[in-house]
Amino acid sequence: MQTLNSWTDDQLVSMYAQGNNEAFDVLLDRYKSKLYSYIFYTVHDEDLANDLFQETFVKVIMRIQEGRYQAAGKFQAWITRIAHNLIIDYYRDKANENLISNDEVDYDLLNDANLADSSHESQLVNKQTLNDVKLLCQALPESQSEVVRMRYYYNMSFREIADTLGISINTALGRMRYALINMRRMATEKNISLEIN
Repeated sequence: MQTLNSWTDDQLVSMYAQGNNEAFDVLLDRYKSKLYSYIFYTVHDEDLANDLFQETFVKVIMRIQEGRYQAAGKFQAWITRIAHNLIIDYYRDKANENLISNDEVDYDLLNDANLADSSHESQLVNKQTLNDVKLLCQALPESQSEVVRMRYYYNMSFREIADTLGISINTALGRMRYALINMRRMATEKNISLEIN
């Protein structure tokens, strides 16, 4: 295994694809600390980070064995993107789990006097504003909406966004700038207020 440490990532991937498990061990040792740190920094939960870390390497193994890794000298960016996509999938699934149906409620939610005070009203307005922002974000080109989601929903720095997407920081900043310009324009056209109370 000593001699394998000097090999490039792409060479190690190729060797692993041909059945050399030690090559994968070298790759794992090379990137496990950085990848785990990225996942933990994003999710802020040790158990979840461990699960997502394991799931990431399971996907990496499967994709290499299926021949789906394109050797381009960007193995770290590739595995980080797999981890990033798993994080997004996790939060998307979690959001769907938290949806509540009003079908089984025995009382009329719309006529509940306890919900009529101004704090609930402002909460509803804020929720509507956030929904409007989400819709505007979905109307953006994918390259722009992806940067907005990563920045505001996952609190990623522009350096992390750039590394994950395999782009320069200036490109990430540019996409964010155009996303904000486009969202303001769409909000004006649709008469949507983006202010939160």
